[in-house]
Amino acid sequence: MIRFTDLAFSRGGRTLLSGVNLLLPPRGRIGIVGANGAGKSSLFACIRGELSIDRGDIEIPGGWVMAHVGQEMPPSDLSAQEYVLQGDGELIELEKELEMLATRHDDAAGTRVAEVYVRLENIGGHSARARAAQLLAGLGFAQEEFDKNVGEFSGGWRMRLNLAQALMTRSDLLLLDEPTNHLDMDAVLWLEGWLARYSGMLLVITHDREFLDAVATHIAYFDGQGNTELYSGNYSGFELQRGERLAVQQASFEKQQRTVKHLESYINRFRAQATKARQAQSRIKALERMERISAAHVDSPFSFSFRKPHGEPRMLLTLENAKLGYGVGNTARTILPKVNFSILPNSRIGLLGRNGQGKSTLIKTIAGELALQAGERHAGQHLKIGYFAQHQLDMLRPAETAFWHMRECDALEAQHFNRSLTRDQELRDFLGGFDFRGKRLEDPVGVFSGGEKARLALALIVWQRPNLLLLDEPTNHLDIDMRQALTEALLDYEGAMVIVAHDRHLIRATCDDLMWVHDGVAETFEGDLDDYRDAAKIGAKLAKAAPSEVETSAEKFDRKQDRRAEANEGVRLANLKKPIQKKIDECERKLTKAQAEKETVAAWLASEAAYAPEERDTLASQIKRDGELGELIANLENEWLELSEQLQWAR
Repeated sequence: MIRFTDLAFSRGGRTLLSGVNLLLPPRGRIGIVGANGAGKSSLFACIRGELSIDRGDIEIPGGWVMAHVGQEMPPSDLSAQEYVLQGDGELIELEKELEMLATRHDDAAGTRVAEVYVRLENIGGHSARARAAQLLAGLGFAQEEFDKNVGEFSGGWRMRLNLAQALMTRSDLLLLDEPTNHLDMDAVLWLEGWLARYSGMLLVITHDREFLDAVATHIAYFDGQGNTELYSGNYSGFELQRGERLAVQQASFEKQQRTVKHLESYINRFRAQATKARQAQSRIKALERMERISAAHVDSPFSFSFRKPHGEPRMLLTLENAKLGYGVGNTARTILPKVNFSILPNSRIGLLGRNGQGKSTLIKTIAGELALQAGERHAGQHLKIGYFAQHQLDMLRPAETAFWHMRECDALEAQHFNRSLTRDQELRDFLGGFDFRGKRLEDPVGVFSGGEKARLALALIVWQRPNLLLLDEPTNHLDIDMRQALTEALLDYEGAMVIVAHDRHLIRATCDDLMWVHDGVAETFEGDLDDYRDAAKIGAKLAKAAPSEVETSAEKFDRKQDRRAEANEGVRLANLKKPIQKKIDECERKLTKAQAEKETVAAWLASEAAYAPEERDTLASQIKRDGELGELIANLENEWLELSEQLQWAR
């Protein structure tokens, strides 16, 4: 277990934690939540010994092996698989020792070789490369990429390699800081399963509530005021418990305020009277000794909404026999060879699929940033697109302020629609809804965090009143409060939208339709995110069946076709089970209603009033109804059992 005793530390003159006392349970999976800047990442740095604390102590059992995800990748000639293997430090040292011992031929060397082989057997050294392959496959790497040099991967894939290396470590304590930011939904689902089986203690910082629901056994909440509380259960449990605590705190606060007002009123009335002076002084001391309860505060710093979109076209955009990809001619690389896709004014579409399958390619083409290789793109006459992507954060001017960007955006809108400029105060109030207030309005964007830049980019898009909103991973860098504010704003948004996000809460709450982009096709996914989770177990299957290092060429097969076949099988099963599940849900609804009615009828029949002379006709009808309900419930229960058996054996 880990113990924090009277822990306190500050950064940049600001207190992040003060007087924290926590005992983290052994083998617990603790989710660390709180607003950006509350000190979560700084705590990790203190645990790793990279930052000093101002007061208190952090007790970690001696001999524990700690693993974390590196933010940088040093220059290396290693392949992806060999790089991941470096996470098992003892394995690497033992293999190096074996190489050295191979040059010696004395008895001592022979004895040591035997000892090394025993140790390798104990730590699973012979299956290490298979485990590394499992990690790579689970995190989305294709088999042909296992031998690729790590320097050839892009930044997001390098972060996946660093994550795989951390998971490869046979650790007692695993620290993960926003591990899902560079993952697609499939990889997030795989990581959830891996962490659920992790045998050590996990501390994970994330703003993904569904991820925390699946992984966490405890939640440590950083309130941004220097305080930290530990809650048992996952994130949903934490929200419920915290809500109850805040309700109790608010009730206690209001009760205490009534007591304070009563004491102050007594003191003010009788302080000057000699006969009451002693009692007044006693109440003054009571007020001074009273430990004040603060008012419960749960307000989010974010409050914004989308205004009514410009224009009302009947059809926003259509792709007809569109060939999507990069480049032309001999250098062309096609990602999606044939796409037929229409966006209506009320479309709310979530794009699903592994990274590299074409989600961002599709959304860039819709946005008009990527030219078609073939086919047609038809845009509605009054189409106005609001496009958020990670590269748009780089388009913000580092030397300019948030208010400058807002004013420039308004000036362009005013010129386009031939209207007057918006008053400065109205622009400031609007930015305040994204938590840009006071001095922060005038700070250069270059000093902003990733989350602040993302909030500013979203604010500029919201101000433009688009009728088609394209969001490519909008929640990266956003904390839970801002994610919730964005979700609520999108629920009231009157335009169309297409979203790529690994945040299932956002997709689940805001999208009516899902599209699955995979293996060169973009097709409607008939199901919900739970069905997709079942269909996306491809990665888990690949991880369990990692390729053997002794596989012969005769045993190899086309893995791309195999993955596609497994994926289609997952969709087939999901589509097969969905109508059965709907019947089960309807059966349960009818059963609940019938049971409730039967209880009401039974309660009336048990009352004295039921047998009064004037209730004779009602009594007869209720006795009959009681029998009908009993028969109905029995039939529904039999139907439920049959449907459940069908669901279990659906193939």
